[in-house]
Amino acid sequence: MIFGLDWDKLVLLLIVAALLVGPERLPQYAETLAKFTVRAREWLSGAKTRVKEELGDDFDDVEWRRLDPRQYDPRRIIRDALLDDAPVPTVRAAAVGTAIAATATASPLSTFDPDGVVPFDDEAT
Repeated sequence: MIFGLDWDKLVLLLIVAALLVGPERLPQYAETLAKFTVRAREWLSGAKTRVKEELGDDFDDVEWRRLDPRQYDPRRIIRDALLDDAPVPTVRAAAVGTAIAATATASPLSTFDPDGVVPFDDEAT
């Protein structure tokens, strides 16, 4: 559960807290907790309606159950990815070799000349 607390430990903590607070202040704290819960629920519902208003019809079209992370099965996802691939067209080796040779001869190699003029780009930052 929360912070490694089981239900029995949580109930024990609530009983100890009730004894420490005392019977005079316990109703006031319970009322404050109830008001906080109501405000949090109103805030969350307001956020949900605001998201619905901003997204419009797209919000209703989303399949929320399908997007639930508990629905994912990694084995199924990997199996589908491996089996459903469309065949990729391959390039012939001769064509690749020709393209590499054409690229290699088209661009001559330039050597660095330390005494030469350095190119300047006036649009560079």
